[in-house]
Amino acid sequence: MDFLSEHQPEMLPGNRQLPPTQGVIEAPHGTTIVAVTFPGGVVLAGDRRATMGNVIAQRDIEKVFPADEYSAVGIAGTAGLAVEMVKLFQLELEHFEKVEGAQLSLEGKANRLSTMIRSNLGMAMQGLAVVPLFAGYDVDREKGRIFSYDVTGGRSEEQGYAATGSGSIFARGAMKKLFRNDLSEADATTLVVQALYDAADDDSATGGPDVARRIYPIVTVITEDGFRRLSETEASDIARSVLERRLEQPDGPRAALL
Repeated sequence: MDFLSEHQPEMLPGNRQLPPTQGVIEAPHGTTIVAVTFPGGVVLAGDRRATMGNVIAQRDIEKVFPADEYSAVGIAGTAGLAVEMVKLFQLELEHFEKVEGAQLSLEGKANRLSTMIRSNLGMAMQGLAVVPLFAGYDVDREKGRIFSYDVTGGRSEEQGYAATGSGSIFARGAMKKLFRNDLSEADATTLVVQALYDAADDDSATGGPDVARRIYPIVTVITEDGFRRLSETEASDIARSVLERRLEQPDGPRAALL
């Protein structure tokens, strides 16, 4: 990113000149991303729907990507710019590791992503915002951590769980009632699918599990063993179990009463 800034700054996503428009540019947007920590690490997941206005632009878009061995990024906002930003972020982390012979700290990765988001502010003001969710396993602190951002690059560390995107308010409400500090990995992966289901139930831009087309949420787990994406079989099993329980409890499980 520094090399491009010095030699060809116009190639950076945030520096590209856009044609004059009379309104907001219509482009595919990714929607809901959720994350939750558990004692052994962190889970990052996203739905598969991309929208363009009131139209479903894509039903099986991928919104969660590994940043490196111990971290991942979930994208919400303008899909094309977000994917390009993630690829540049992956390249920077790989370059740093090769040059320095060591990985950047999780805090350093979060700060670097913040700088990249801030560089996109010009496009964000034209309706092409990118607002990712960053999660990873901190090998120094030996725990999972979650970082959220705003369009200006402002960074906040979230405690326990977080969500971003159009359905985030509904997903956050679902996680709030189900989160516990002693979640197992299996509980955490089920929790994020429950949250995405609730988001899809109230937000038209969020896609729920599509059994007919066999399209299920992307669920990733990051622990001391590194990044792992659940297989299609594992994701479908979780989604189907959630759907079966929703036949009996349409509003989902409730936290135990005190």
